[in-house]
Amino acid sequence: MSDNKTQNGGTAEKGPGQLPELVKFRNVTKVFGSGPNARTAIQDVTFTVHDEPGSGELIAIVGPSGCGKSTVLRIIAGLEPHFPPTAGEVFVCGKPICKPGADRGVVDQKYSLLPHLTVLENIAFGLKLRGVSRRERLDRAREWAKKVGLEGAERSYPHELSGGMQQRVAIAATLILEPRILLMDEPFGALDPKIRMQMQALLIDLWREQQSTVFIVTHAVEEAVYLGDRVFRMAAKPGRLVEVLSVPRPDVPPEVMRKQPWFMEMTQDLLHRLEADAPATGALNGVKG
Repeated sequence: MSDNKTQNGGTAEKGPGQLPELVKFRNVTKVFGSGPNARTAIQDVTFTVHDEPGSGELIAIVGPSGCGKSTVLRIIAGLEPHFPPTAGEVFVCGKPICKPGADRGVVDQKYSLLPHLTVLENIAFGLKLRGVSRRERLDRAREWAKKVGLEGAERSYPHELSGGMQQRVAIAATLILEPRILLMDEPFGALDPKIRMQMQALLIDLWREQQSTVFIVTHAVEEAVYLGDRVFRMAAKPGRLVEVLSVPRPDVPPEVMRKQPWFMEMTQDLLHRLEADAPATGALNGVKG
């Protein structure tokens, strides 16, 4: 995994020429509106995430409200109105992005479940759209319900589930489609701290099994350090990438990792840098997972 180094500035390169490029931003700027009403969401953002055989990288993006974190995610996803960028180039698997694709899956805070479908039907819905037979898609959905801890709830409807359970459904419904890149926008932001930590541990387990590359946007500094192989720190007005932290990933339980001195020091240092970037926003969740 990664060693503990810091890169400063507007680029995030892991080592040119080492591995194929999975996601690449080259001087990407996004402006909404025009004339006096124009607002620059991100400016000159450049980074590369390589395609690592047998494993994916987990990128945590952190920063104050309005710094363009979600804009970066939605540009990768190819979702309007954030896509296309106003300037710059974006590549996935070496090809320019032109629209959403099956190689990218999105999970956000709103869960995006269909209220009239059961847990099992929600998980299987994407396979249905791809023409997979009913028997196969439901069998695979049952496997995913088990993976995310929803055994016994397969026939429940979204309104009967807690927020944490709904998010498990949303994650399963996305990962069952085997996206190469998983894009997560504040997926655990509405959960209480205990459930949030459980979901973080679940994400790590699924990430290791699926070997997808994951981008996760969060306001929670501890969450960013716990989850990320690298942490992209963004600043606002305009949104820009100002620092990249490489985070070690020791093979220890999460409750042990969070108590290690290096983890607490890195978390506090990152929090102080973010507070210095946006002292008046109050938009950061400190070290509360």
